[in-house]
Amino acid sequence: MNLETKWLEDFVALSNTCSFSASARQRHVTQPAFSRRIRSLEQAVGVTLVDRSTTPVGLTPEGQLFLITARNLVEQLNECLGHLRGVAMDTEALDIVAAHSLALAFYPQWISRLQQGLGELPTRLVAMNVGEAIHVLREGNCDLMLGYYDPYASMQLDAEVFPSFSVGQVKMIPVCLPDASGKPRFPLAGEGQIPFLSYTQGAFLGRSVRMLLKNDPLRLRLRTVYETAMAEGLKGMVMQGVGMAWIPDFCIREELSSVRLVRAAAEDWDVPLEIRLYRCSLVHKPGVEKLWRQMMKLPRDFLEA
Repeated sequence: MNLETKWLEDFVALSNTCSFSASARQRHVTQPAFSRRIRSLEQAVGVTLVDRSTTPVGLTPEGQLFLITARNLVEQLNECLGHLRGVAMDTEALDIVAAHSLALAFYPQWISRLQQGLGELPTRLVAMNVGEAIHVLREGNCDLMLGYYDPYASMQLDAEVFPSFSVGQVKMIPVCLPDASGKPRFPLAGEGQIPFLSYTQGAFLGRSVRMLLKNDPLRLRLRTVYETAMAEGLKGMVMQGVGMAWIPDFCIREELSSVRLVRAAAEDWDVPLEIRLYRCSLVHKPGVEKLWRQMMKLPRDFLEA
């Protein structure tokens, strides 16, 4: 017999909700995937466990008998894993996924600041685009996600399932190289076309810029000459004098301070962004829960970079 632990957890969830759709939401999978897993469990044990002819669904006599065993196995396994994780909690690294721009330019300063309040905090960081990071978090394949908050709700996460901390208020600034007199080489004010360095269509930061330009005539003057999903890639092209781009301020602080880059427009063209740290409340890892409790007690100064 080849049983998967997640099938037992699925079965216990179904016995509690008596609904395939509700259980699928609780287990954070699609309903077809959840149904296939219950079928796989029934095939593994060799009997029908769920009575699908009733609404709400119920358990067959064999299913009711098997439920006792399934609950005991799940509880015993969770208790054992909880104990083992508790023993290793102080040295266990947390797996964090982050948007590329945050991983490169924001994370080092932020985690250093956080550790001033919490002490040493072992972490493993993986950079990826925002959409992929959200998928990894939803699947329970990371402990935490460092990402941008989406005010337009197009990639919104349920606040109850995915609680979060605000860890930074930043903004995207339109920048370019200065000319010989120190003024922007590609100012937004004016009449001519502007060589525009753009985020690709699916990039989160690109959506924020498009929302800013959506109803403004300026967008007709922007001539896209380069596209990439990564802010650091756009920064590199801006530094080569190829055009202007909106770049998060934490990526270009030194360049602005040394006037190697200048604003291409006034502050009313900035795009505000909020950075949040997310977790999944359905995944119970002692190290994550301990960190979350500690962060709730920290002064705001230690949470933000």
